[in-house]
Amino acid sequence: MTGVLRRRNPAAKIIAALLVAAGLIPAVDPVTAGAVLAATALLLPFAGLDRRALLTVGLPLVLAAFSVGLVNLLFGESGPMTAFGLAVRLLAIALPGVLVALTSDPTETADALVQRLKVPERPALGVLAALRLIPLLAGHWRTLTLARRARGLDAGRNPAALAGQFAGKVFALLVRAIRTGTLLATAMDARGFGTGPRTHARTSRWSGADTALIAGTALVLVAAHLLSVRLGTWRLLFS
Repeated sequence: MTGVLRRRNPAAKIIAALLVAAGLIPAVDPVTAGAVLAATALLLPFAGLDRRALLTVGLPLVLAAFSVGLVNLLFGESGPMTAFGLAVRLLAIALPGVLVALTSDPTETADALVQRLKVPERPALGVLAALRLIPLLAGHWRTLTLARRARGLDAGRNPAALAGQFAGKVFALLVRAIRTGTLLATAMDARGFGTGPRTHARTSRWSGADTALIAGTALVLVAAHLLSVRLGTWRLLFS
């Protein structure tokens, strides 16, 4: 059963993630988001992801949610329950999107966007190019780090020097990304990508399990809202 989420059609996973976002954005109570977050966490063993990948992606999400909750607790006027609910809601909305990105092949995602979700080919191919460039940019970042270390530009434990080096590497990576993107766009235009209808080398297949994933997501959302109403904690954003 490990990796079963990887075998689902990317379009089904995208629709499920969008359903979660649409269902949780109006609700600010912790029970609704917490129930959805717990259901999403149950999918992690079936995602086929190793612990390192989960920690690498999960730690920034937890820190972001903690920051949002802390800011609302210290400077908000709605109390600790709302602050906690906003933090949990952020995790519950972001985690499905992260699972979609980590468990979907970029080429299959582009095929699903065009064939299943009827997205125009030009933006779909742009998504494919962007996803393919992420590992390349990560490699450039490591190269920049090693190059600065080889030249003796080590900041040590000086926070100001670390911030300066980080800003310098970000700027260098931005320049490299712009150059790479320009070359890629020129090459794609020269090959006629996005200029008209194209045939597809692969068929984006849809199965009953994909439909079940969307239906299950909708049921979880309904159950989470009903549970919150039953417990008396249900609260909308502008209520």
